[in-house]
Amino acid sequence: MATTYLTKTFSSGGNQRIWTLSFWVKLPRGTKDDRYIISYAASSGSNPRGSMEFRSNANGNTFRVGFNPTGSSWTNCDVDNRLFRDHGAWYHVVVAVDTTQATASNRVKIYINGEQETVSTQPSQNFDTGFNHTHQTSYGRYENSDSSYFEGILSHIHFIDGTQYAASDFGSTDSTTGEWEIKTSPSVTYGSNGYFILKDGNSVTDQSGNSNNFAVGGGTLTNTEDCPSNNFATMNPLLPSAKAVVDHANGMSNGNTYNGDQSPNNWQSIAATMAATSGKFYWEFKIENVWGSTSNTTHRHGIANYDTQLNNNLSSAGDVAWTDDTYAIGWQNSSGIRYNNSVTSGYGTYVANDILMFAMDLDNLKLYVGKNGTWENSGDPTSGSSGTGAYTIPTAGFWCPYSETKYGSDKVSWNIGNGAFRSTAISSEGTNASGHGKFEYNVPANYTALCTKGLNE
Repeated sequence: MATTYLTKTFSSGGNQRIWTLSFWVKLPRGTKDDRYIISYAASSGSNPRGSMEFRSNANGNTFRVGFNPTGSSWTNCDVDNRLFRDHGAWYHVVVAVDTTQATASNRVKIYINGEQETVSTQPSQNFDTGFNHTHQTSYGRYENSDSSYFEGILSHIHFIDGTQYAASDFGSTDSTTGEWEIKTSPSVTYGSNGYFILKDGNSVTDQSGNSNNFAVGGGTLTNTEDCPSNNFATMNPLLPSAKAVVDHANGMSNGNTYNGDQSPNNWQSIAATMAATSGKFYWEFKIENVWGSTSNTTHRHGIANYDTQLNNNLSSAGDVAWTDDTYAIGWQNSSGIRYNNSVTSGYGTYVANDILMFAMDLDNLKLYVGKNGTWENSGDPTSGSSGTGAYTIPTAGFWCPYSETKYGSDKVSWNIGNGAFRSTAISSEGTNASGHGKFEYNVPANYTALCTKGLNE
C-alpha cells in the first residue's frame, strides 16, 4: 500500500460490543516501525479511537488490537507470545469480539491462520470498544492525520456488525498439505455496518450487499496478482545479505517490491522469497534511478544461488559483491554478465527507466536477459538445450531473482508477476500463456511466474 489508505465514515454507529474483522495480510519489510492495518478516530488523538497493528520488535513483529473509547486509558489486547516475521507469506487474521460474554477469554478472540492465539488482556464485560462508531475508519494508516502508513498488502477484508465469528468461517485447512486456505465467499451475515472489500483485486466497492463502499483517501490503490490463493515471490528482507538494504528508514516498501533508499553506500544485495531447482520462470525489473552517470557500474541484476547465499552474511559495508564470487550471476549496467569475478560480453547495457527482462530455464541451466521487449545477445528463451544467446548457469541448485545496487540513489522496482512497478501498473500487458502473473512484455512460451501456482505446474 505504501502511502495509500482507504477511508469511510458511517452515518450511524453499529454494535460496538459484538463484531468480527477478518483480513489477509502480507507484511512489509523489517522491524523498524509499527505497521497499522486499521484505525478509527474523528481526528488525530480524538475519542473514541483505536487500531490494529503489527508492532515493531527487535526480533520480529507482535500483533496488537487497541481500544480507547473514552480517552481515559487504552485497553491493549496483544498477541505477544509469537512473532510475525515471515515477509514472504500471507497471514490470515481474525479479530472476533463479544464483550457481553461472561467468560473473559471469550470476549476478544484473535486467530492467526486458523489458530486461536493467547490474548494478553481482556476488556471488562459489556465494554464498548469504540470500534464500529461514526468516526472515520481508515485502512493503511494510523488515525486520519497521521503518516504511519502500512507498506504491505491487504486482501479480502470482511467486517461483520453484530456477530462474533470464528476463523473457520473464513478459511479451512487443506486436507492434503495441512495449510490454511482462504474461503473466497464465506457464508456470513454482515449486519448493518458490515462490508467486504478488496475481494480478488483492488475494488473498494462493498461486496456484502450493504453498499458500504470505501474510498481511496490518498495514494494509489494498486491491483496485485499476489493474493492469498496464489502467493508470489517478492524480495526477501530476512536474508543476511539484505540487512543494510532494509535497515534504512526507506529501505523497502510497496510490499517488498521497491528499494526506496539504502545506507551505507556500498554494494548491497537482496534476493527473492522463492527459489526453484527446475522449471522455466520469467520476471522483470525496472531501473528507476542510477547514481551519477548512467554508465556507472552500480547495478547488477540476475539470479542468486539460494543454497550459497543463506550461508553467507554479506551484510556489512565494504563486502565483496555477490557476483565477484559464486553466489550470483548478475547483468551489470555497463559491461555484461558478471560471475565469479569475470565478465561475459555480448550483452548490452541499460540505464534509468529501462525495464529488464529475465528468463530462467532451470531445466537446461540457461539464463536469458533482455530489456524493453528485446532479448540481448540475440537470445531465444525457447531454444531449449541449445541455449541461443543464453548465459549458462554453472551449477544446478536453488536459483531465484536477485538485485545488487551500490549507492543510496540507486533504485529499482521488481515485478515478479504482480503486474506493477511500485504503485504504477504495467502500461501494456504482454502475453502470458501460463495465466500466472502480469508483465509488461510477452512471457516466452512454456515460462511462468515465480509463484506458488507456477512452482506447482
